[in-house]
Parts: sequence; structure tokens; C-alpha cells
Amino acid sequence: MQHPEHAYELLIDRGNEVARRFGLVFALPDEIRDIYRTFGNDLELANGDASWTLPMPARYVVDRQGVVRAADVHPDYTRRTEPAETVAALARLP
Repeated sequence: MQHPEHAYELLIDRGNEVARRFGLVFALPDEIRDIYRTFGNDLELANGDASWTLPMPARYVVDRQGVVRAADVHPDYTRRTEPAETVAALARLP
């Protein structure tokens, strides 16, 4: 059985503005900022601001009416939603 194709929009959240609205942002402590800098990771450049914040890994599937049909949030950055779970959530959209 074939799944219907889904057109979707992907949110690029520069500055973590949307993540902040969802309460998913945390600030990196100074000692961690220094470690990031030693590896050449410049969050000021990546985020487009000087906040040194990161979002928790999150995935939302929102239908065309703006209803959240699936959500996954993990405070542990090493846990991510399996892509197959997202595809399945998309396939269930009305």
C-alpha cells in the first residue's frame, strides 16, 4: 500500500524564537560556552544573536488547520524522534 505524498513546511528557527515560545530553550553556562568555542562552535553566529541558547530536541506535526497532531520533546539532547515515527504521524493526517 502506498502512502499519499505529503507536502510540508519546515521551520528554520534562527534565534530560537519559536522554541522560546514553547518553553524549549535553555542557556549554556559560561564554562560550556568556552568548550564550544574551543571546538569552533559559535552559537552567536549560528543563532544570529548573543543569547548562547539551544532548544531541546522537539518535533511537532501540525495539520493545515493548526492542530498539533503529534509532539515529541526530549530534554536529553541525545534522544531524538525516529524519522519513521514522523512519517507515520504525517500519514495519519486527515
